[in-house]
Amino acid sequence: MKTLLKHREIWLLAAIAALVALISVRFPGFARPGNLATVFNDTSILMILALGQMVVILTRSIDLSMASNLAFTGMVVAMINAAFPAFPIPLLMLVAIGVGLLLGALNGLLVWKLGIPSIVVSLGTLTIYRGATFLISGGAWVNADQMSPAFVGLQRLQLLGVPVLSWIAIVVIVLFFILLTRTSVGRSFYAIGVNPTASVYAGIDVGRTKFLAFCISGAVAGLCGYLWISRYVIASVEVANGYELNIIAACVIGGISIAGGIGSVAGAVLGALFLGIISTALPVINVSPFWQMAISGSAILLAVVLNARGERKQGRIILRKAEAA
Repeated sequence: MKTLLKHREIWLLAAIAALVALISVRFPGFARPGNLATVFNDTSILMILALGQMVVILTRSIDLSMASNLAFTGMVVAMINAAFPAFPIPLLMLVAIGVGLLLGALNGLLVWKLGIPSIVVSLGTLTIYRGATFLISGGAWVNADQMSPAFVGLQRLQLLGVPVLSWIAIVVIVLFFILLTRTSVGRSFYAIGVNPTASVYAGIDVGRTKFLAFCISGAVAGLCGYLWISRYVIASVEVANGYELNIIAACVIGGISIAGGIGSVAGAVLGALFLGIISTALPVINVSPFWQMAISGSAILLAVVLNARGERKQGRIILRKAEAA
């Protein structure tokens, strides 16, 4: 039992399988591969955002402004597309990533250079980015009829029978896996979360590393700004309002410790998928929205309890080996 408890992803995967099985009792077609692939596609944006948030949380920080970053960046690219329909979509995606990165860098600079707690910084920029979205748009919406077919059609294309949005999520998942498990930067994120003081003696610039984490989360939010607007074909100040709670919930359910230093790419993806299944399937079987909230909240509380009982003192194996060396 103790061995299994070390692998939170196994328990989460089992919980997802049990949830799918229970839903299939009421809705037999839910467990079909095609339907599950649709759920994965519908949850792709949340998965990508959870991975960006995870990097920040690993460093004992938090970014509450990701959803507002997404709304601002989405409005920027939607307005550019409405004004210049021939603007290449790949370049527009780069613009989205760049704008999001700049907004994330602002968070990182305030945390790094001024030493302001990340929760205070991102709570402030959450409001600033929302207000900026209203200012640049004048409170107006950008609707589907103002967007070019290429803008809204890219992620609806299919490659090898799989939507492009799912492929984008898969590529992002692979990139984050490589970043966190195969690079010194990834190991630095974990090291700071486990012991910031020891990280300084190990030669890690804690402030600069946290800054980089916020840049990554900002870039991810920027990418999702385009993906969100092109998927739901509307840009407004209210886009993704309150969605930062879903992002953090996906991380917590995925076993990513709010105290920092513990978490995995698989956990973040499975946490987002768990929430995606709840939001997609439960309305189909006529489960009350209030019960949906109760189920999600219970899952978060259970995840927090399991995280607290985890091997907090031991940390990650890779860090233990590094300290021994």
